[in-house]
Amino acid sequence: MKKIAYLALTAALAIAPAAFITGCAVTSGQETAGAYAHDKEIQAKIKTKLYEDKVVKGTQVEVKSLNGVVQLSGFVESEEAKARAGEIASNTKGVVQVYNNLLLPTGR
Repeated sequence: MKKIAYLALTAALAIAPAAFITGCAVTSGQETAGAYAHDKEIQAKIKTKLYEDKVVKGTQVEVKSLNGVVQLSGFVESEEAKARAGEIASNTKGVVQVYNNLLLPTGR
């Protein structure tokens, strides 16, 4: 029984450092805490505008931001919706660049 307890403890201690060095961009040194908060604000603004837009279905679009660089991914119904989503993201305050990786459904 002691061996199992020691093995479990050893495994937990071996895995613990990985939990602290992986994860969000702040802990991996890609951006500061302030920039992280700003990126979250940018994402929220874009997502809200996408939900409100009549052309784009915001529920199918994922928005990620790192240091003001935004990536749009997911699916849209038309080229018009893809272009509109990119336009919305580009016109959002704080955005420095947009990667529009939205996809159109195939077979149409």
